[in-house]
Order: sequence, then structure tokens, then C-alpha cells
Amino acid sequence: MKTKILIVILAIVVIALGVLLGMKFLQKEEVKTADGNVSNEGDPLTVVLDDKKKDEGPKSKYSGNERTIGIIIDNVGDAVPQTSLNEAMIVYEAYVEGGLTRFLAIYKNAGKIDTIGPTRSARPVFVDYVLENDSLFVHYGGSSRALGDVQKLGIDNLNGIESPANVYWRTKEKKAPHNALTNTERIWAYVDKVGYRKTTNERNVLNYVTDSIELEEGTIANVVNIPYSTSKVKFTYNEETKLYERSVGNKVSKDWLTGETLIAKNIIITFAENYTTDEDNGYGRQEIKNIGNLDGYYITNGKAIKIKCYKEKRNSRTLYKDLEGNEIKVNDGNTYIQIVPPTMNITME
Repeated sequence: MKTKILIVILAIVVIALGVLLGMKFLQKEEVKTADGNVSNEGDPLTVVLDDKKKDEGPKSKYSGNERTIGIIIDNVGDAVPQTSLNEAMIVYEAYVEGGLTRFLAIYKNAGKIDTIGPTRSARPVFVDYVLENDSLFVHYGGSSRALGDVQKLGIDNLNGIESPANVYWRTKEKKAPHNALTNTERIWAYVDKVGYRKTTNERNVLNYVTDSIELEEGTIANVVNIPYSTSKVKFTYNEETKLYERSVGNKVSKDWLTGETLIAKNIIITFAENYTTDEDNGYGRQEIKNIGNLDGYYITNGKAIKIKCYKEKRNSRTLYKDLEGNEIKVNDGNTYIQIVPPTMNITME
């Protein structure tokens, strides 16, 4: 009798365990989310949907793996005004020689741009920033060291002196040598022809975000004066558009073809010592000491904060950090990076 009772009890236990295991297998584990709702964590479909949700939301206009194009833009005499600087993601400005400055415009996800330029020759300082942006390098000739660096470092480049004539053309509306132009269609066609890489695995140099960055603790920077020797650059903040308008001297800078005012969402100032070299037999070529820990400013939406600009080596990405050591977040829009000597008297008001 006792044996029969034990057998019945064991049978009941086995059945109960089977039912529990079956329910565990068939049911989805209920987990409360942060908002108090119930989610089915064990459901593979739910996991996929959750991952999809993580990918949703606004992305920077400069996101994606399209490789950037870095184009040297002339900035002297008959070259001014230039065209299509407003379409660039980043515009670097630095001394080249004789107190003159030149631009390196970095384009990403720019689409079809019919005219860019005038293009001009390369300099070593811009080679550094082509490297850290993993850019295709578009230039019309260059100083001896710059051209040597391009060859030695194996940089994918479109040199106007060597590239097929259909990559560049000269306009009769400007005087040579300030009249060489190009466009994105011709650049990408040449890239396809020679087999240069069109994508990149590198992240953008700047940490662009879509949320509005307001520098609450920053100082007022509605007007920013950057007095290069031969071009007194000024950025004036427009509260309606939340953009800075660029001018040189007392003249507002305009696009050559569209007549639009040149604008910037962000301005970064990097203090880097420049010095004269004997490159090319006394042309006064300039180089800069941009490796190490440099002082600077980040300016956006009418405010400025002091930052540090860290660059470990020539081809490494510059990290722009606040004074607490955090990489700064940059408003999603075009950025001028002004490279100036530490002795330059930058003023803001």
C-alpha cells in the first residue's frame, strides 16, 4: 500500500515538473522596463525590434562611411571670392607663406557640387589634416615637401598638374593661377577610374551630434576676431539663423557663384606655433608645430569655451577636449578650424 502511495506521489511530482518546464519553454519571461511596461525579454522577435529601435533616431548629416574629399582652396587676390565653401563639413585655415592663408575644405556626403574652387597647390600642414580625415587629396600642384609627403605616405591624390585634364578646368572669369576649378562628379569619376577607395572605416574627426549644444558656462562670443596678417577674419553671430557669418576686414564674405554669405555653425581655434622653413629656396614656406597638447577654443551659438587639442603624431586624429578631459560634442553643422600662432590676439565680444 505504502509503495503504491509513493509511486503516485512521484508520478504527480514528475507531471508537475513537466508542466512547469513546459510553461517555462512556452512562456516569454516578463520583465519590467524602465518606464514600468512589461516586455518579453526572451522573445527573439522582440530582441530584433529592440535592436532596430536603437538604430533609429536622427543622425548627423556627416554620418556614414563615405570617404571624405579634401580640396585645397585658394585664398588670395583674384581667387576671392571662392565657391562651395558652405558645402564643406570642415574648413581648415592656416598660414602658408608671406602672411597669406589657404584653405583645406573637407567634403562628406556633399552630393553633387557643380563647381568648387579655385583650387590651389598643397602645403605640408594640410597633408597632416588630409591624413587624419582619411581624405582623397585634391590639389593643383604643391610645394616640394608637400608633394614628397604625398608620394612617400601613399596618399590617394588628384594633382591637377598630373591628373587628366577632365578633372579640372580653368575659368576665364578669374586670372591664372587663381582660376582652376573642379567638381564632385569629375572627382568621383577619376576615383573610379584609378580605383581609389571610396569608403572609410574611420570615424569623423569631430564628434558631431544632433542634439543642440549650448555652452552654458562659456563666455560671450557674438563677434570673433581672428587677425591673420593679410586677412583680418571676423565671425559675427546671427541669433535668428544661429550661424556665424564670415567677413574679412569690413567686407562680408560671399560665395562667388551663389552670392550667399559664408557661414559657420562651429568655430574651433587651435593655437599652434608656425615657423619659416628653407623649403623651395626661400619662398618663406610655413610649417606648424601641431603635435602635442595645444590650447584652443570651441565656439558655437554665441558662446566660447577653452579647449585642448591633442594630436599624438602626424597621421593621428586630433582630439578636441574640454578642460576636464572630455571630448567635446560639436553641433551638427559646418565647422571652421582656424589654426593660428599662440601670439595672435584673438578677441571676442
